[in-house]
Amino acid sequence: MFDAVAERYDVTNIAMTFGLDAAWRRATTRAVGPKPGERILDLAAGTCRSSASLARTGADVVAADFSPGMLAQGKRRYGDLRGLSFALADATNLPFSDAEFDAVTMSYGLRNVQQPKVALAELLRVTKPGGRVVINEFSTPPNSVFRTLYRWYNAQVLPRIARIASSNGDAYDYLNESIHEWPAQKELAAWMRDAGWTSVEYRNLTGGIVALHRATRPIAS
Repeated sequence: MFDAVAERYDVTNIAMTFGLDAAWRRATTRAVGPKPGERILDLAAGTCRSSASLARTGADVVAADFSPGMLAQGKRRYGDLRGLSFALADATNLPFSDAEFDAVTMSYGLRNVQQPKVALAELLRVTKPGGRVVINEFSTPPNSVFRTLYRWYNAQVLPRIARIASSNGDAYDYLNESIHEWPAQKELAAWMRDAGWTSVEYRNLTGGIVALHRATRPIAS
């Protein structure tokens, strides 16, 4: 599916979120807190916009994704960017060594993994003890009125925008359902703890449309 929408993926995201996607990605980069020389994994990197932002800080970034089409777009745009490399990867069976990365991050991707709990464990495995994870994902607005409006938008408006903006609008039909079925903030935090992450915390962006979850791999793990 993602290969089919790769060409206009970024344009579609900007249209569907009225430009908020860029602000959410900037918040994710700040939450990761990249430092020069750190090795960082950006999983479900898509067209590598977030990966490029991380690499521009001087970090050594691996942009990994399951979709060859998405990575091809990323390579076309950022292939010459210093400190950025690319890898085809399955989130449930990552092709990286244990404790390879200082930080790992995943934006709008965990929801699309068939076994998200396995992916969280894999992210832990490839993170150095004391390293950190940031998960940026659509979530559940806690305010009931806003939540109702948000779900109406996802069901009625978002698919129409996708059909106009995307190179394959029909591929976005799953989006509303996947967001609606995705666990709320506290449940995802519990999943992360069960996977072995510690110091798990989250904060809502734009009223909880998106939530940033952060955690640390224990020194002793």
